[in-house]
Amino acid sequence: MISSSPSASSAPLYWMGLGAFAIGTEGFMIAGILPAVARDLSTTLATAGQLVTIFALAYAVSSPVLTALTSHFNRRTLLIASMAAFAAANVIAAASHTYWMLAGARVLLALAAGLYMPGAFALASALVKPERRGRALAIVNAGITVAIALGVPLGSVIGNAFGWQATFACVAVLATIATAGLAMGLTSEMGAGIPVASLKERFAVIAQPAVLKALLMTTLWSSGTYAVYTYLAALLTASTSLQPMHFGIAFFLWGAAAAGGVFVGGIGTDRFGSVRVIFVGLPILTVALVGLSLIARYVGLNQAIVPLLVTIVVWGVAAWAVHPAQQARLIQVAGTKVAPVALSLNASFLYLGFAAGAALGAFTLSHGSAADLGWVGGLCEIGALALMLRPNRSSVPIPLTI
Repeated sequence: MISSSPSASSAPLYWMGLGAFAIGTEGFMIAGILPAVARDLSTTLATAGQLVTIFALAYAVSSPVLTALTSHFNRRTLLIASMAAFAAANVIAAASHTYWMLAGARVLLALAAGLYMPGAFALASALVKPERRGRALAIVNAGITVAIALGVPLGSVIGNAFGWQATFACVAVLATIATAGLAMGLTSEMGAGIPVASLKERFAVIAQPAVLKALLMTTLWSSGTYAVYTYLAALLTASTSLQPMHFGIAFFLWGAAAAGGVFVGGIGTDRFGSVRVIFVGLPILTVALVGLSLIARYVGLNQAIVPLLVTIVVWGVAAWAVHPAQQARLIQVAGTKVAPVALSLNASFLYLGFAAGAALGAFTLSHGSAADLGWVGGLCEIGALALMLRPNRSSVPIPLTI
């Protein structure tokens, strides 16, 4: 149901954005508290890093499946229920005292987040007139962007000051507030009659060779970034004299750079085209990731702080400038008729890359050192660039009504 009053539909959008902020903060903040989690749960850093793999893999697999299986439910009801479940899962995470209890909580968090985000985008699009959909989606997306820029460094500071459990407790409070806001701001008729693509329709989109190639490029690109990002705290410990309480500075710089990168990538895509932005962003990203390893290897602990932080900024901008460009490219490849499904699948392949990157980073730490993470991340980006250069096989776009 489309609201005829802009003011009537704006408030629910901001509550959806707050929910997205809570999800983005929880999803990214664990990198800053990973050493503390490993220490408190008496496990290795590489094993603790698998908490990222568990979450990302559960999200990637469950999101399209659960969204399709719950297509007959009212979107408002699902949105409120999934955010309430997300709040409860954060409480379980905060109360966890064993590795496997926390791992189970991360699975629950992924299931709730994977159901919430597609529902939020679908409902945000349905609440407003077609000419205002871009703004509505931007409000929800802003929750993730602000989470990367502010939520993650704040989580790192809180976690290192008051214990990692406090970060999950804070996110639980945010999610509870978002749940209450959604319940008050969304009327029952707002979530009725919103079409959802079936699993068969989703697989039909993936079956297009050009689309599959683009989705795999998303996975390689995100794998390279997350192989390093997951263990950024370990890299900072190994290569600089920074103390854990100051790691929030590095995460803030990365997050602010990532938010700026999304903005730059969007403008660049509109002006120069998605392919050009990607062909500029991926090489810069590769150099930045390799630069992290070079600094860690050959620069002293005290002297490495400034160049490492500068390189982190370049990495953040380059990595996330690719994101809007890749989304625009995927729409061009798949066709506008199936764009919503293609973008939903892109989110799953993005999280699949997060899972693979965290696993690659753990393997690197187990068989090398934190200083080697940049090499691994750079190789993934080279693979993504090579996939971009590979010619597309011809495919016929599938007519599909979403």
